[in-house]
Amino acid sequence: MLQTAIALVLFLFPLAFSPGPGNMFFAANGARFGFRATIPANVGYHIATWIVTAAIGFGFLTAIEQFPQLFTMLKLAGSLYVFWIAWKMLKAGALEGAEDAKPATFMDGAVLLLLNPKAYVIIALMFTQFLTNSGFNTFANVILITTVFTFNNLLAFSIWTLVGDQIASLFRSPESAKRLNLLFGTVLALVAIWMVLS
Repeated sequence: MLQTAIALVLFLFPLAFSPGPGNMFFAANGARFGFRATIPANVGYHIATWIVTAAIGFGFLTAIEQFPQLFTMLKLAGSLYVFWIAWKMLKAGALEGAEDAKPATFMDGAVLLLLNPKAYVIIALMFTQFLTNSGFNTFANVILITTVFTFNNLLAFSIWTLVGDQIASLFRSPESAKRLNLLFGTVLALVAIWMVLS
């Protein structure tokens, strides 16, 4: 079991720490509101991660294979959601009244996971690589893989959030804060476009 967990972490490390929709979302929110304010969204995202990963491990993947249009719909919905977040940041960066902006909520975090097609691809790939070769009973393996995956993501997102928070500390004036919002809003918009095209 320990061997499986170590191999899984090595497999997931580059995937979890690469700049995908989740990492960019939390880096942007960390930059905008600070690390502490992102905790509810982080909790929401990772509770949803654990539930969705376990569901896929116990057979949800079969449903997606039978209905491939479901994946296409999730991909489009996820990219639109990330683009909407980017639009809110771009608007806050370009207009007065940015002080009215609020940090992402628990529900925002959960919805981001549910509409993130990259997460579904990684989860499906992970189970095909580690569930069949592990040698323990299926239930225990699904729980192990789900938990390792969730905590690995939590670590990656926390690091990205701290990086965003530290970058923001260099931009405390209103003018530079607007430029930072425009930067992260643009990055998120590009991520949304990438999600549609990939």
